[in-house]
Amino acid sequence: MAETARRQPFQLRKLGHIVLNVKDLEASCRFYTELLGFEVTDRYPESMVPGGMVFLRCGTDHHTVALVGGAEPGGASSLHHFAFEVATLEEVFRARAWLREHGVPIVFEGRRRAGCQIAIEFLDPDGNNIEIYWGLDQVGTDGRVRPASEWRPASTLEEAVAKPVGGQRLPPLPVAP
Repeated sequence: MAETARRQPFQLRKLGHIVLNVKDLEASCRFYTELLGFEVTDRYPESMVPGGMVFLRCGTDHHTVALVGGAEPGGASSLHHFAFEVATLEEVFRARAWLREHGVPIVFEGRRRAGCQIAIEFLDPDGNNIEIYWGLDQVGTDGRVRPASEWRPASTLEEAVAKPVGGQRLPPLPVAP
């Protein structure tokens, strides 16, 4: 009898958001807001991200679609990355260990800025950037979002846990398997 493949120690709950590289940031922003009804949650100036970046939402997640300006004029827009949500912070740690165990390099881990989710990023065999995250900021009925002064970038999962953002209830640091 053949050995059954071991199942991954985390479960992807939903496709959380997608980020696109676009040629004309403002035209794309108008398309998503005026024609599809998305709301702008945050913006990064060109000094933060070349071409600028706009975060858009259609629900309570901080962002559902994000747009990065500066794609080649005349060329096609392209995928920047897509992200999957997991239910617990521990699952992000388990996903990191699982991917490393299977020889998949982690290209980013920790916390970036807007949205304040704790995440890992890695590439699929075709070079598509994938994120697995937990703890994306939610936007209430008042529409207020976390101000940039409260973002706490972190370059490791451990640092993100050690330096939490306000209001993000973190469980104890998971113990390495």
